[in-house]
Amino acid sequence: MKKQLIQANTNQTYKIEGMSCASCAASSQRVLSRMKGVEEANVNFANKSAQIMFDPNQVNFRLMQTKLSKLGFNLLEDTEKIRAEQAAKAQVRLKELQTKVIVGGVLSIGLMLLAMIFPDFPYANFIMFAMTIPVIGWIGQEFFVNAGQQLRAGLTNMDTLVALGTGTAFLFSIFNTFFPEILQRQGLEPHVYYETAGVLITLILLGRWLEERAKRSTATSIEQLLQLRPATALVMKNGKFQKTPLENIQVNDQILVQPGGKIPVDGVVVKGKASVNESMITGEPIPTEKNISDRVIAGTVNQMGILTIQAQSVGSQTMLARIVKMVEQAQGSKAPIQRLVDKIAQVFVPVVIAIALLTFGIWWYFTDITQAIVAAITVLIIACPCALGLATPTAIMVGMGLGAKRGILIKNAEALEAMHQMDTIVLDKTGTITEGKPKVTQLEWLQNLDDEERTISDIVALESFSEHPLSDAIIQHFEQSPRGIHFIKDFENITGRGVRANVREHNYLIGNQSLLINANIPLQNTLQQYPRLETATVWVARNGVPLAAFHIKDTIKATSAKAITDLQALGIEVHMLSGDRKESVQEVADEMKIQHYMASVLPEDKLGYIKNLQKEGKEVAMVGDGINDSPALAQAKVGIAMGQGTDIAIESADVTLLSGDLQQLADAVDLSRKTVATIRQNLFWAFIYNVLGIPIAAGVLFPFTGFLLNPMIAGAAMAFSSVSVVLNSLRLRQRMK
Repeated sequence: MKKQLIQANTNQTYKIEGMSCASCAASSQRVLSRMKGVEEANVNFANKSAQIMFDPNQVNFRLMQTKLSKLGFNLLEDTEKIRAEQAAKAQVRLKELQTKVIVGGVLSIGLMLLAMIFPDFPYANFIMFAMTIPVIGWIGQEFFVNAGQQLRAGLTNMDTLVALGTGTAFLFSIFNTFFPEILQRQGLEPHVYYETAGVLITLILLGRWLEERAKRSTATSIEQLLQLRPATALVMKNGKFQKTPLENIQVNDQILVQPGGKIPVDGVVVKGKASVNESMITGEPIPTEKNISDRVIAGTVNQMGILTIQAQSVGSQTMLARIVKMVEQAQGSKAPIQRLVDKIAQVFVPVVIAIALLTFGIWWYFTDITQAIVAAITVLIIACPCALGLATPTAIMVGMGLGAKRGILIKNAEALEAMHQMDTIVLDKTGTITEGKPKVTQLEWLQNLDDEERTISDIVALESFSEHPLSDAIIQHFEQSPRGIHFIKDFENITGRGVRANVREHNYLIGNQSLLINANIPLQNTLQQYPRLETATVWVARNGVPLAAFHIKDTIKATSAKAITDLQALGIEVHMLSGDRKESVQEVADEMKIQHYMASVLPEDKLGYIKNLQKEGKEVAMVGDGINDSPALAQAKVGIAMGQGTDIAIESADVTLLSGDLQQLADAVDLSRKTVATIRQNLFWAFIYNVLGIPIAAGVLFPFTGFLLNPMIAGAAMAFSSVSVVLNSLRLRQRMK
């Protein structure tokens, strides 16, 4: 008897091709979850991926792929090649949608002119029939194909509603165009509804095009993160460093990183000293000095010095790769506001079909088949989801337009829905509350100077040779001062400490305390006399004597205090996170009156902090500006980026404050609340016509009043519901004044 191998559950990520809406993701997730052997399936519509935990003894990739193919979706393995192919297909899809929207818009305008302005134009019905064929057969083809695939699987979604409404209007219009005498013999006017089908398909497709553009931006942000890694690295092989592709680097390989080079993997320094810019991880602009045994992170930049590092984490195990993974997962974890419509559609469509069939049966039993068909089609026409399709996008378009005028860019609908609910906001410190760049806040001269202007010229000249960000702060502090560069001799850059040079007849040292101490320049008496100099950032010594001390720090924005006070007045709890040292963070927290804060945090810590707040039941928004903030921005219910921040932070966020002014946050919350209220009102009006109109269309008033709704009136009611939704959305402009 063979011993059976027992395997643990496998957790794999796959790509799904063919999803066109959020309900497609819900359908595929539901189908996968019901498969035997699948413990959990989470489909991410944002990046068209699925995370599936399954028992490989009961189900495999091929079985899941076959199951999804019945819905019209294609399950693919998540590889670099597949990602590249999908990115290319996404570009083609975007161009195709744009073309269809333009052509559909032109045809829809023509249909509306003929139907409403020139109904008596010769052969108008036949011309409209010809104009509608490309709208149904080409522009809106995907709605009918997707609806058919969903129907075969026993499911319904927004495509079902669109296909049902436009298909019914189109077919009934064809019938009345070519066989008008049949209704005329019954005393009915054979109206057509070509413009209904054309306009609805074009508007819904416009929403799909905008959605594809947003998804493309998300994909671009991931690509930008991956580009932070160098393509090759200098790896020790056979006693010398050789250029090696990144994917061939192994754990424990020794790698040489030269000045200006990107660090390719996570590792530890085994030789050399350098200043490394880790702002992509910590968010702090001041470089970190690296010595032997210090840890370095992939994607960070070696500004000065030469390092030899030993690889500890490579490929998908590096912190940068984990950040990419966290962004991808968090971006797809939020439920879009459009899903509300899809959930309603799952109930609404079967109910409408049942009512139409019941109406047909009753009228056929009591009258004749012609009247039964007219009554059933009237029900379907008045149930056509024009207003339902417009309810959300029109309010969103107005809301986003108003936000843009105020410098508030809102990326998607879920941000509008979620922002009005937030009760907790987490602020990054650097670049959000503060300016995000070092600035000289105080200069203390330690000696009486007879030649101050000349001394300043010497200092500026020396700092002009340095690449350290603190040098820029000092130069900017003396921006009007001349530079005696031609007097500099024997310039030396001392890695991790500062610079040394002879200027005119003087020997200068400019750097940190350790630079002066190692040069045997006594500081003890100076520090005893001026204790506040313990916090000095940069020292200047001339001819072996301490000359000046610069206090340099990241200054707080002028509007930050009021913005935080305004948020707290709205009942929002404010937290602050920073990769900076505790003393600096506490100083800012005290000045801003922020009770909840944490220092020395990495991207994973920020993400964990957000998750912990969410576990407490809080509705959390995150505000940041750096690459290090992107996982937390994506995980938060609302991610808000500062306009002057990195492109990746902006792409990972749901909202961008273009001016970088925190005071815009209160405006954003107000805009969100009013826009969401408008969306809810629109959905109410979209359905009230169906709730009232469907029974009347079915003929419930006929036994009592003899009134039977004409299909033309049904079409007008449907159109009026759409107009009311649009007008209510436009009313948002007045409410925001």
